[in-house]
Amino acid sequence: MIQLGAQMYTLREYTKTAEGLREALHKVKDMGYRAVQLSGHGADIAVEQAAEYLQETGLQCAATHISFEEMQNDLAAVVKKHRAWNCQYAGVGSMPGKYRGSAEGFRAFAKDASQVAKALADEGLHFIYHNHHFEFEKFDGKLGYEILLEESAPQVQFELDTFWVQTGGGDVVDWIKRLQGRMDVVHFKDMAIDGQAKQIMAEIGQGNLHWDGIIQACRSIGVKWYLVEQDVCQRSPFESLDISRRFLNGKGIA
Repeated sequence: MIQLGAQMYTLREYTKTAEGLREALHKVKDMGYRAVQLSGHGADIAVEQAAEYLQETGLQCAATHISFEEMQNDLAAVVKKHRAWNCQYAGVGSMPGKYRGSAEGFRAFAKDASQVAKALADEGLHFIYHNHHFEFEKFDGKLGYEILLEESAPQVQFELDTFWVQTGGGDVVDWIKRLQGRMDVVHFKDMAIDGQAKQIMAEIGQGNLHWDGIIQACRSIGVKWYLVEQDVCQRSPFESLDISRRFLNGKGIA
């Protein structure tokens, strides 16, 4: 069943403490979300506390964002955390800086990510990689994102972010289709233009992305989790998440 979730990074300013995380999760559940992606909450919040709050609210942890270094250096802790949260998708929010800026760097990350992804797969978990726009830089005629897709193992999955693909000049619908078989989780984020003609993040349906086409493409490749993220909001991030939820519910995603 397709499920809609809220990326808790959107609410990071409200989740610095355990009580703040608990309250935010309850608000997200009360909005009508069924799931969340845990990311950006206070580092001092114990794994067990977060697990307790998930159980208390009935929210499913669809995915996470954690550091790639943690995955490389302490895989056992990563596995333990995801089992505690009943979460199958371990996500990396961005490529570490040392890999960026060259084809060789992208190839090195594809290799290192493949090793981590295979180790996670052995534990019954999935590795997912979340893009920004720098992956759409070309190196000798090939996009960094293409290098990652072509040179990583099948166990490496992608968590395409619609806003950042558009920012990088990519065709969102085309890229969703190209990731068939490699993407169970997608990040929905809209793009609008402000009064200074600058690109800004917007609630889903409030910007200029072609959502009917995007949603149909996601359905066509079997995406399992639709996660709403808005790094920067022009209003309360809770209100922003609710606006996005209502739009997507109207499109049959709940």
